[in-house]
Amino acid sequence: MVTIDREPVIRVGLLTGAREVSFDLAGSFVNDDGPAMRAGSYTARVERGAVKLEGAASLSAESINLAPAGIDECEFTVRGVRIGIGFHWEREEPQKFQGKLIIIPEGDSLTVINELPIEAYLASVISSEMSASSPGELLRAHAIISRSWLLAPLIRTNTTIAEKERLVNVATADSDELIRWYGRESHHNFDVCADDHCQRYQGISKAFAQSAFDAVRDTRGKLLMYGENICDTRYSKSCGGMTESYSSVWEDQDQPYLKPIYDGPGSEAPGHRMPLSVEANAEDWIVETPLAYCAMPNAKLLAEILPGFDQETRDFYRWRVEYSQDELSEILHSRLGVDFGGIHSLVPLERGESGRIIRLKISGEKRTLAIGKELEIRRALSRSHLYSSAFVVRSQASASKYPSRFTLIGAGWGHGVGLCQIGAAVMADRGHGHEEILAHYFQNTHLKKLY
Repeated sequence: MVTIDREPVIRVGLLTGAREVSFDLAGSFVNDDGPAMRAGSYTARVERGAVKLEGAASLSAESINLAPAGIDECEFTVRGVRIGIGFHWEREEPQKFQGKLIIIPEGDSLTVINELPIEAYLASVISSEMSASSPGELLRAHAIISRSWLLAPLIRTNTTIAEKERLVNVATADSDELIRWYGRESHHNFDVCADDHCQRYQGISKAFAQSAFDAVRDTRGKLLMYGENICDTRYSKSCGGMTESYSSVWEDQDQPYLKPIYDGPGSEAPGHRMPLSVEANAEDWIVETPLAYCAMPNAKLLAEILPGFDQETRDFYRWRVEYSQDELSEILHSRLGVDFGGIHSLVPLERGESGRIIRLKISGEKRTLAIGKELEIRRALSRSHLYSSAFVVRSQASASKYPSRFTLIGAGWGHGVGLCQIGAAVMADRGHGHEEILAHYFQNTHLKKLY
């Protein structure tokens, strides 16, 4: 039985591998060895295996651990924080944080960590994953799943997140299959990173609305449970009308509450044949625009729920990408390290029940290779990431033996497992409570307050 007797404190990795870190202190901070640090601007770098601080005050120590005099009265701003790493919205921006600032030397680079109570962390997460101006019931649902997602592995191991990237059948000169899935990374000095690879955490820069703090307060200590276990509550931006099973994206071991769910009113999508793992059914589904919650947001709701950089993406429900023959061959070569020569075809070998491709065969002049799972496919076919692996391929014939162009027609944004953020926002906007939203996406689960 899971028990937690007090609010957990967590460590969030803000930056890793940084040669130099610039930050500002506002308020009173004290380092572990006693000296108070003045408010002002600082630069940190590694010098002879220690962290050297220069700026409003100078300090050299094996590591820096700055504790605020009060979490609500003090803040620090880290400049050059990279967000959306590897995705199409990647960029750098300054971000403000509360809690402890920890700087650790690792070789000739620095790791920057923010230590704070989990409930303060969650107010930022739900305002960073979505916008703090989102409907209150969406924010409440998101607070619960973000809390559950984080605590499930931490409680299970009593140390830190222990799942690592799994790699099977690495492509070599002799192999014809590359199947790779990416789990929750094991971090050496912190519990969770601050970017999309874990949960977006952008400090108090985004937690600007009282509704976000209210949502965390109203759900304090509540977790989603399956039996006596905390649920691994996955989520993505848009499922494309049907959520996906856990095993289609990660290891071949399904979770009973992470099953394909039609993201709309009722239990079946009207006018469409199931399951979407059947190629003909998937093609019909993807090239059309079926009725679903995540297909329904209007411009006003999208402006309320999506952070500014996410609003740059508007064709998330159904999308289209086109490549010339040379462009596709070059992308595949650069992303997979495999020279296919001219590309004959891209053929789905296996789909999940949301229509997402799990295994894709790439047939080329010099090489044929099957790749998977969904994230590997998304990475291989884009200079950043495709929105999802739920797509069909249309090729344009040419005078040569290779198609001149390839068009990918796709559905959804993200892996599609668990809660669909845009679908949940539409449900909240239509008057559904957070418990109804959670019951829709995570069936046969229940809520339990653990602290």
